[in-house]
Amino acid sequence: MAIYGTDEEASAASPACTELETVMLDWLGKMLKLPEDFLAGTEGRGGGVIQGTASEATLIALLAARSKIVKLIQADHPDRSETDIISKLVAYSSDQAHSSVERAGLIGGVRMKKIPTDNKFSVRGDALQKVLEEDRAAGLIPFFFCATLGTTPSCAFDCVTELGPICNAEKIWMHIDAAYAGSAFICPEFRPLLNGIEFADSFNFNPHKWLLVNFDCSAMWVKKRSDIIGAFKMEPLYLKHDHQESGNHSALCAAFASYFNCSHNLTHFSYSYVISHLISLQHWQIPLGRRFRSLKIWFVFRMYGLKGLQAYIRKHVGLAKDFESLVRADQRFEISADVVLGLVCFKLKGSNELNETLLKRINNARKIHLVPCQLAGKFVLRFAVCARTTESRHVQEAWCHISHLASELLQELPHLTTVVGITC
Repeated sequence: MAIYGTDEEASAASPACTELETVMLDWLGKMLKLPEDFLAGTEGRGGGVIQGTASEATLIALLAARSKIVKLIQADHPDRSETDIISKLVAYSSDQAHSSVERAGLIGGVRMKKIPTDNKFSVRGDALQKVLEEDRAAGLIPFFFCATLGTTPSCAFDCVTELGPICNAEKIWMHIDAAYAGSAFICPEFRPLLNGIEFADSFNFNPHKWLLVNFDCSAMWVKKRSDIIGAFKMEPLYLKHDHQESGNHSALCAAFASYFNCSHNLTHFSYSYVISHLISLQHWQIPLGRRFRSLKIWFVFRMYGLKGLQAYIRKHVGLAKDFESLVRADQRFEISADVVLGLVCFKLKGSNELNETLLKRINNARKIHLVPCQLAGKFVLRFAVCARTTESRHVQEAWCHISHLASELLQELPHLTTVVGITC
Protein backbone atom coordinates (compact mmCIF):
# COMPACT_ATOMS: atom_id res chain seq x y z
CA MET A 1 0.00 0.00 0.00
CA ALA A 2 3.01 2.30 0.11
CA ILE A 3 2.36 3.39 -3.46
CA TYR A 4 -0.82 5.17 -2.37
CA GLY A 5 1.32 7.66 -0.50
CA THR A 6 3.40 8.62 -3.51
CA ASP A 7 3.20 11.82 -5.50
CA GLU A 8 1.19 10.83 -8.56
CA GLU A 9 3.45 12.93 -10.77
CA ALA A 10 4.28 10.43 -13.49
CA SER A 11 2.82 7.08 -14.43
CA ALA A 12 6.25 5.50 -13.99
CA ALA A 13 6.31 6.60 -10.35
CA SER A 14 2.69 5.67 -9.56
CA PRO A 15 1.31 3.26 -12.17
CA ALA A 16 -1.41 1.95 -9.85
CA CYS A 17 -2.67 5.50 -9.20
CA THR A 18 -2.76 6.27 -12.92
CA GLU A 19 -4.46 2.99 -13.70
CA LEU A 20 -7.20 3.35 -11.08
CA GLU A 21 -7.95 6.94 -12.09
CA THR A 22 -8.21 5.93 -15.75
CA VAL A 23 -10.49 3.01 -14.93
CA MET A 24 -12.72 5.04 -12.60
CA LEU A 25 -13.17 7.79 -15.19
CA ASP A 26 -14.07 5.17 -17.79
CA TRP A 27 -16.58 3.59 -15.39
CA LEU A 28 -18.09 6.98 -14.67
CA GLY A 29 -18.13 7.82 -18.39
CA LYS A 30 -20.03 4.61 -19.10
CA MET A 31 -22.53 5.46 -16.35
CA LEU A 32 -23.13 8.74 -18.21
CA LYS A 33 -23.24 6.89 -21.55
CA LEU A 34 -20.53 9.12 -22.98
CA PRO A 35 -19.48 8.38 -26.56
CA GLU A 36 -16.61 5.90 -26.70
CA ASP A 37 -14.36 8.63 -28.12
CA PHE A 38 -14.15 10.03 -24.58
CA LEU A 39 -13.07 6.74 -22.96
CA ALA A 40 -9.47 5.59 -22.55
CA GLY A 41 -10.15 1.85 -22.51
CA THR A 42 -11.29 1.75 -26.14
CA GLU A 43 -9.76 2.30 -29.55
CA GLY A 44 -10.62 5.98 -29.11
CA ARG A 45 -8.05 8.70 -28.57
CA GLY A 46 -9.64 10.34 -25.54
CA GLY A 47 -9.86 9.67 -21.85
CA GLY A 48 -10.73 11.10 -18.46
CA VAL A 49 -8.80 12.81 -15.69
CA ILE A 50 -9.63 14.17 -12.24
CA GLN A 51 -9.13 17.91 -11.88
CA GLY A 52 -9.54 19.90 -8.69
CA THR A 53 -12.52 22.01 -9.78
CA ALA A 54 -14.62 22.83 -12.82
CA SER A 55 -12.75 26.14 -12.93
CA GLU A 56 -9.53 24.24 -13.61
CA ALA A 57 -11.19 22.07 -16.24
CA THR A 58 -12.52 25.10 -18.13
CA LEU A 59 -9.14 26.81 -18.01
CA ILE A 60 -7.35 23.68 -19.23
CA ALA A 61 -9.81 23.26 -22.11
CA LEU A 62 -9.40 26.90 -23.10
CA LEU A 63 -5.60 26.72 -23.00
CA ALA A 64 -5.62 23.51 -25.03
CA ALA A 65 -7.94 25.11 -27.58
CA ARG A 66 -5.69 28.18 -27.73
CA SER A 67 -2.59 26.07 -28.29
CA LYS A 68 -4.33 24.04 -30.99
CA ILE A 69 -5.58 27.02 -32.99
CA VAL A 70 -2.23 28.80 -32.80
CA LYS A 71 -0.43 25.74 -34.19
CA LEU A 72 -3.00 25.31 -36.97
CA ILE A 73 -2.74 28.94 -38.08
CA GLN A 74 1.06 28.95 -37.93
CA ALA A 75 1.17 25.75 -40.00
CA ASP A 76 -0.61 27.64 -42.83
CA HIS A 77 1.00 31.02 -42.11
CA PRO A 78 4.50 30.51 -40.64
CA ASP A 79 5.14 34.23 -40.73
CA ARG A 80 2.40 35.00 -38.18
CA SER A 81 3.61 35.32 -34.61
CA GLU A 82 1.90 33.70 -31.64
CA THR A 83 1.37 37.12 -30.09
CA ASP A 84 -0.41 38.40 -33.19
CA ILE A 85 -2.69 35.36 -33.37
CA ILE A 86 -3.61 35.42 -29.69
CA SER A 87 -4.51 39.11 -29.93
CA LYS A 88 -7.25 38.16 -32.41
CA LEU A 89 -8.65 35.14 -30.56
CA VAL A 90 -12.16 35.24 -29.12
CA ALA A 91 -13.80 32.79 -26.70
CA TYR A 92 -17.52 32.63 -25.97
CA SER A 93 -19.89 31.57 -23.21
CA SER A 94 -23.46 32.07 -22.11
CA ASP A 95 -24.32 35.27 -20.27
CA GLN A 96 -25.48 32.85 -17.55
CA ALA A 97 -22.14 31.00 -17.36
CA HIS A 98 -20.23 30.78 -14.09
CA SER A 99 -17.73 33.57 -13.43
CA SER A 100 -14.92 31.01 -13.60
CA VAL A 101 -15.42 30.84 -17.38
CA GLU A 102 -14.76 34.55 -17.75
CA ARG A 103 -11.82 34.14 -15.39
CA ALA A 104 -10.39 31.42 -17.64
CA GLY A 105 -10.34 33.94 -20.48
CA LEU A 106 -8.61 36.45 -18.23
CA ILE A 107 -5.90 33.96 -17.24
CA GLY A 108 -5.58 32.69 -20.81
CA GLY A 109 -5.06 36.21 -22.13
CA VAL A 110 -7.95 36.09 -24.61
CA ARG A 111 -11.10 38.13 -24.91
CA MET A 112 -14.29 36.45 -23.72
CA LYS A 113 -17.69 37.37 -25.14
CA LYS A 114 -21.02 36.50 -23.56
CA ILE A 115 -23.78 35.19 -25.82
CA PRO A 116 -27.29 36.41 -24.91
CA THR A 117 -29.77 33.77 -23.79
CA ASP A 118 -33.45 33.22 -24.58
CA ASN A 119 -36.38 33.45 -22.17
CA LYS A 120 -35.38 30.06 -20.72
CA PHE A 121 -31.87 31.41 -20.00
CA SER A 122 -30.44 29.09 -22.67
CA VAL A 123 -28.02 29.89 -25.50
CA ARG A 124 -29.45 28.94 -28.89
CA GLY A 125 -27.63 28.25 -32.12
CA ASP A 126 -28.79 31.34 -33.99
CA ALA A 127 -27.52 33.65 -31.24
CA LEU A 128 -24.03 32.10 -31.40
CA GLN A 129 -23.99 32.06 -35.22
CA LYS A 130 -24.82 35.77 -35.36
CA VAL A 131 -21.95 36.75 -33.08
CA LEU A 132 -19.49 34.47 -34.91
CA GLU A 133 -20.31 36.05 -38.26
CA GLU A 134 -19.89 39.54 -36.83
CA ASP A 135 -16.54 38.71 -35.24
CA ARG A 136 -15.11 36.97 -38.32
CA ALA A 137 -16.13 39.99 -40.41
CA ALA A 138 -14.20 42.16 -37.95
CA GLY A 139 -11.04 40.09 -38.48
CA LEU A 140 -11.25 38.19 -35.20
CA ILE A 141 -10.65 34.45 -34.72
CA PRO A 142 -13.35 32.53 -32.80
CA PHE A 143 -11.73 29.45 -31.23
CA PHE A 144 -13.56 28.34 -28.07
CA PHE A 145 -17.12 28.08 -26.79
CA CYS A 146 -18.08 26.96 -23.28
CA ALA A 147 -21.60 25.56 -23.21
CA THR A 148 -23.26 25.19 -19.82
CA LEU A 149 -25.59 22.37 -18.84
CA GLY A 150 -27.14 23.44 -15.56
CA THR A 151 -26.20 27.10 -15.12
CA THR A 152 -25.35 28.36 -11.65
CA PRO A 153 -28.15 30.95 -11.40
CA SER A 154 -31.11 28.81 -12.54
CA CYS A 155 -29.90 25.38 -13.73
CA ALA A 156 -30.67 26.29 -17.35
CA PHE A 157 -29.36 24.21 -20.26
CA ASP A 158 -27.70 25.59 -23.37
CA CYS A 159 -29.00 23.98 -26.56
CA VAL A 160 -25.96 21.81 -27.30
CA THR A 161 -27.66 20.00 -30.18
CA GLU A 162 -27.82 23.33 -32.02
CA LEU A 163 -24.50 24.76 -30.78
CA GLY A 164 -22.40 21.64 -31.37
CA PRO A 165 -22.76 21.41 -35.16
CA ILE A 166 -21.99 25.14 -35.46
CA CYS A 167 -18.82 24.77 -33.40
CA ASN A 168 -17.72 21.74 -35.41
CA ALA A 169 -18.37 23.50 -38.72
CA GLU A 170 -16.52 26.63 -37.56
CA LYS A 171 -13.64 24.56 -36.10
CA ILE A 172 -14.31 25.96 -32.64
CA TRP A 173 -13.46 23.91 -29.54
CA MET A 174 -16.67 23.23 -27.61
CA HIS A 175 -16.27 22.56 -23.91
CA ILE A 176 -19.32 21.51 -21.88
CA ASP A 177 -19.46 22.60 -18.25
CA ALA A 178 -22.01 20.53 -16.32
CA ALA A 179 -20.44 21.05 -12.90
CA TYR A 180 -23.67 20.58 -10.92
CA ALA A 181 -26.11 18.94 -13.30
CA GLY A 182 -23.74 16.32 -14.68
CA SER A 183 -24.34 13.92 -11.80
CA ALA A 184 -28.01 13.61 -12.80
CA PHE A 185 -27.09 12.27 -16.23
CA ILE A 186 -26.52 8.82 -14.73
CA CYS A 187 -30.35 8.57 -14.58
CA PRO A 188 -31.91 7.53 -17.92
CA GLU A 189 -34.71 10.10 -17.58
CA PHE A 190 -32.15 12.94 -17.30
CA ARG A 191 -29.63 11.63 -19.84
CA PRO A 192 -31.37 13.48 -22.75
CA LEU A 193 -30.15 16.71 -21.14
CA LEU A 194 -26.68 15.63 -22.32
CA ASN A 195 -27.74 15.05 -25.93
CA GLY A 196 -25.22 16.67 -28.26
CA ILE A 197 -22.21 15.59 -26.22
CA GLU A 198 -20.90 13.88 -29.37
CA PHE A 199 -20.11 17.33 -30.79
CA ALA A 200 -18.00 18.39 -27.78
CA ASP A 201 -14.21 18.35 -27.54
CA SER A 202 -14.23 18.22 -23.74
CA PHE A 203 -16.74 17.67 -20.97
CA ASN A 204 -16.64 18.22 -17.23
CA PHE A 205 -18.76 17.78 -14.13
CA ASN A 206 -18.14 17.67 -10.38
CA PRO A 207 -18.85 14.39 -8.56
CA HIS A 208 -18.05 16.33 -5.37
CA LYS A 209 -21.17 18.45 -5.94
CA TRP A 210 -23.92 15.88 -6.22
CA LEU A 211 -22.48 12.37 -6.45
CA LEU A 212 -21.42 11.84 -2.82
CA VAL A 213 -17.68 12.11 -3.51
CA ASN A 214 -15.67 14.31 -1.15
CA PHE A 215 -14.07 17.50 -2.42
CA ASP A 216 -12.01 17.82 -4.53
CA CYS A 217 -13.05 15.69 -7.47
CA SER A 218 -13.88 17.27 -10.81
CA ALA A 219 -14.17 14.74 -13.65
CA MET A 220 -13.00 15.88 -17.08
CA TRP A 221 -13.00 14.00 -20.37
CA VAL A 222 -11.42 14.92 -23.70
CA LYS A 223 -12.12 13.48 -27.12
CA LYS A 224 -8.49 13.74 -28.24
CA ARG A 225 -5.97 13.51 -25.42
CA SER A 226 -3.25 14.65 -27.84
CA ASP A 227 -4.84 18.13 -27.81
CA ILE A 228 -4.36 18.40 -24.04
CA ILE A 229 -0.92 16.83 -24.05
CA GLY A 230 0.18 19.06 -26.91
CA ALA A 231 -0.63 22.13 -24.85
CA PHE A 232 1.01 21.10 -21.57
CA LYS A 233 3.66 18.47 -22.23
CA MET A 234 7.17 19.44 -21.15
CA GLU A 235 9.73 16.77 -20.38
CA PRO A 236 13.08 17.84 -19.00
CA LEU A 237 15.62 15.07 -18.51
CA TYR A 238 14.70 14.53 -14.86
CA LEU A 239 11.11 13.62 -15.83
CA LYS A 240 11.86 11.26 -18.71
CA HIS A 241 11.48 7.51 -18.40
CA ASP A 242 11.47 4.45 -20.63
CA HIS A 243 7.72 4.34 -21.16
CA GLN A 244 6.76 7.68 -22.64
CA GLU A 245 3.16 8.39 -23.54
CA SER A 246 2.38 7.26 -27.06
CA GLY A 247 -1.39 7.52 -27.50
CA ASN A 248 -1.59 4.45 -29.77
CA HIS A 249 -3.34 1.71 -27.82
CA SER A 250 -3.17 -1.12 -30.37
CA ALA A 251 0.47 -0.45 -31.21
CA LEU A 252 1.38 -0.49 -27.54
CA CYS A 253 -0.44 -3.80 -27.01
CA ALA A 254 1.47 -5.27 -29.94
CA ALA A 255 4.73 -4.01 -28.47
CA PHE A 256 3.97 -5.69 -25.15
CA ALA A 257 3.06 -8.92 -26.94
CA SER A 258 6.40 -8.84 -28.67
CA TYR A 259 8.24 -8.03 -25.45
CA PHE A 260 6.62 -10.89 -23.57
CA ASN A 261 7.10 -13.20 -26.56
CA CYS A 262 3.36 -13.92 -26.65
CA SER A 263 1.58 -15.07 -29.77
CA HIS A 264 -1.92 -14.52 -28.36
CA ASN A 265 -3.89 -11.27 -28.58
CA LEU A 266 -3.05 -8.83 -25.79
CA THR A 267 -5.70 -6.24 -26.65
CA HIS A 268 -7.57 -7.38 -23.53
CA PHE A 269 -4.97 -5.32 -21.63
CA SER A 270 -7.34 -2.37 -21.87
CA TYR A 271 -6.00 -1.11 -18.58
CA SER A 272 -3.48 -2.64 -16.18
CA TYR A 273 0.08 -2.42 -17.45
CA VAL A 274 -0.90 -0.92 -20.79
CA ILE A 275 -2.91 2.13 -19.69
CA SER A 276 -0.56 3.02 -16.85
CA HIS A 277 2.19 3.44 -19.45
CA LEU A 278 0.00 4.83 -22.19
CA ILE A 279 -1.19 7.78 -20.11
CA SER A 280 0.83 10.27 -18.06
CA LEU A 281 -1.71 12.45 -16.29
CA GLN A 282 0.91 15.04 -15.39
CA HIS A 283 0.42 16.34 -18.95
CA TRP A 284 -3.34 16.76 -18.52
CA GLN A 285 -3.29 19.56 -15.95
CA ILE A 286 -1.64 22.79 -14.86
CA PRO A 287 0.38 21.58 -11.83
CA LEU A 288 2.98 18.86 -12.30
CA GLY A 289 2.34 16.96 -9.06
CA ARG A 290 -1.06 15.47 -8.34
CA ARG A 291 -2.87 13.70 -5.53
CA PHE A 292 -4.35 10.21 -5.55
CA ARG A 293 -8.05 11.07 -5.76
CA SER A 294 -9.58 8.12 -7.60
CA LEU A 295 -9.86 5.70 -4.67
CA LYS A 296 -12.66 7.76 -3.09
CA ILE A 297 -14.66 7.38 -6.32
CA TRP A 298 -14.18 3.63 -6.13
CA PHE A 299 -15.43 3.58 -2.53
CA VAL A 300 -18.59 5.52 -3.48
CA PHE A 301 -19.28 3.18 -6.40
CA ARG A 302 -18.60 0.18 -4.16
CA MET A 303 -20.90 1.44 -1.39
CA TYR A 304 -23.87 2.73 -3.39
CA GLY A 305 -23.71 1.14 -6.82
CA LEU A 306 -25.32 2.70 -9.86
CA LYS A 307 -28.88 2.08 -8.64
CA GLY A 308 -28.16 3.58 -5.25
CA LEU A 309 -26.69 6.74 -6.81
CA GLN A 310 -29.64 7.03 -9.18
CA ALA A 311 -32.06 6.73 -6.26
CA TYR A 312 -30.14 9.46 -4.42
CA ILE A 313 -30.42 11.87 -7.38
CA ARG A 314 -34.11 11.08 -7.92
CA LYS A 315 -34.89 11.67 -4.27
CA HIS A 316 -33.37 15.15 -4.38
CA VAL A 317 -35.19 16.04 -7.58
CA GLY A 318 -38.43 14.86 -5.99
CA LEU A 319 -37.83 17.00 -2.91
CA ALA A 320 -37.17 20.02 -5.13
CA LYS A 321 -40.46 19.38 -6.92
CA ASP A 322 -42.19 19.22 -3.53
CA PHE A 323 -40.74 22.62 -2.63
CA GLU A 324 -41.82 24.01 -5.99
CA SER A 325 -45.39 22.88 -5.26
CA LEU A 326 -45.34 24.65 -1.91
CA VAL A 327 -44.15 27.87 -3.53
CA ARG A 328 -46.80 27.70 -6.28
CA ALA A 329 -49.52 27.15 -3.68
CA ASP A 330 -48.70 30.49 -2.03
CA GLN A 331 -49.98 33.36 -4.17
CA ARG A 332 -47.48 35.76 -2.64
CA PHE A 333 -44.62 33.94 -4.37
CA GLU A 334 -43.70 33.04 -7.93
CA ILE A 335 -41.34 30.53 -9.57
CA SER A 336 -38.68 32.34 -11.58
CA ALA A 337 -37.26 29.52 -13.75
CA ASP A 338 -38.12 25.97 -14.80
CA VAL A 339 -37.40 23.44 -12.08
CA VAL A 340 -35.52 20.65 -13.86
CA LEU A 341 -33.32 19.10 -11.17
CA GLY A 342 -32.69 19.95 -7.51
CA LEU A 343 -32.72 23.76 -7.72
CA VAL A 344 -35.80 25.97 -7.23
CA CYS A 345 -35.61 29.67 -8.13
CA PHE A 346 -38.40 31.72 -6.55
CA LYS A 347 -39.24 35.15 -5.22
CA LEU A 348 -41.89 37.20 -3.52
CA LYS A 349 -44.08 39.10 -5.95
CA GLY A 350 -42.74 42.56 -5.44
CA SER A 351 -39.60 44.64 -5.70
CA ASN A 352 -35.97 43.54 -5.60
CA GLU A 353 -35.67 45.41 -2.32
CA LEU A 354 -38.39 43.27 -0.80
CA ASN A 355 -36.66 40.04 -1.81
CA GLU A 356 -33.25 41.27 -0.70
CA THR A 357 -34.70 42.02 2.72
CA LEU A 358 -36.36 38.61 2.90
CA LEU A 359 -33.10 36.87 2.05
CA LYS A 360 -31.24 38.78 4.75
CA ARG A 361 -33.79 37.74 7.35
CA ILE A 362 -33.70 34.10 6.21
CA ASN A 363 -29.92 33.89 6.41
CA ASN A 364 -29.64 35.93 9.60
CA ALA A 365 -32.00 33.49 11.33
CA ARG A 366 -29.41 30.76 10.61
CA LYS A 367 -31.90 27.94 10.28
CA ILE A 368 -31.35 27.56 6.54
CA HIS A 369 -29.05 29.33 4.10
CA LEU A 370 -30.07 30.55 0.65
CA VAL A 371 -27.94 32.08 -2.10
CA PRO A 372 -29.51 34.59 -4.52
CA CYS A 373 -29.07 35.30 -8.22
CA GLN A 374 -30.19 37.84 -10.81
CA LEU A 375 -32.54 36.63 -13.54
CA ALA A 376 -33.71 39.12 -16.14
CA GLY A 377 -32.91 41.96 -13.75
CA LYS A 378 -34.87 40.43 -10.88
CA PHE A 379 -33.43 39.50 -7.49
CA VAL A 380 -34.24 35.80 -7.06
CA LEU A 381 -33.87 33.37 -4.17
CA ARG A 382 -32.47 29.87 -4.81
CA PHE A 383 -33.42 26.76 -2.84
CA ALA A 384 -31.06 23.87 -3.54
CA VAL A 385 -31.56 20.31 -2.29
CA CYS A 386 -28.08 18.85 -2.07
CA ALA A 387 -27.38 17.36 1.38
CA ARG A 388 -27.19 13.58 1.69
CA THR A 389 -29.50 13.42 4.71
CA THR A 390 -32.21 15.83 3.49
CA GLU A 391 -35.73 14.44 3.98
CA SER A 392 -39.22 15.67 3.15
CA ARG A 393 -39.69 17.05 6.65
CA HIS A 394 -36.67 19.30 6.20
CA VAL A 395 -38.20 20.77 3.03
CA GLN A 396 -41.48 21.34 4.84
CA GLU A 397 -39.73 22.99 7.77
CA ALA A 398 -37.70 25.19 5.44
CA TRP A 399 -40.83 26.36 3.63
CA CYS A 400 -42.68 27.13 6.86
CA HIS A 401 -39.69 29.15 8.03
CA ILE A 402 -39.54 31.11 4.76
CA SER A 403 -43.30 31.65 4.74
CA HIS A 404 -43.33 32.87 8.35
CA LEU A 405 -40.54 35.38 7.71
CA ALA A 406 -42.31 36.54 4.56
CA SER A 407 -45.51 37.15 6.53
CA GLU A 408 -43.65 39.27 9.09
CA LEU A 409 -41.92 41.21 6.36
CA LEU A 410 -45.09 41.95 4.41
CA GLN A 411 -46.80 43.24 7.55
CA GLU A 412 -43.90 45.62 8.16
CA LEU A 413 -43.47 46.71 4.52
CA PRO A 414 -46.95 46.54 2.92
CA HIS A 415 -46.08 49.30 0.45
CA LEU A 416 -43.62 47.01 -1.37
CA THR A 417 -46.27 44.53 -2.52
CA THR A 418 -50.04 44.38 -3.07
CA VAL A 419 -50.35 40.61 -3.18
CA VAL A 420 -52.26 38.89 -0.38
CA GLY A 421 -51.48 35.21 0.05
CA ILE A 422 -51.47 32.22 2.31
CA THR A 423 -49.46 31.84 5.47
CA CYS A 424 -48.00 28.69 6.94
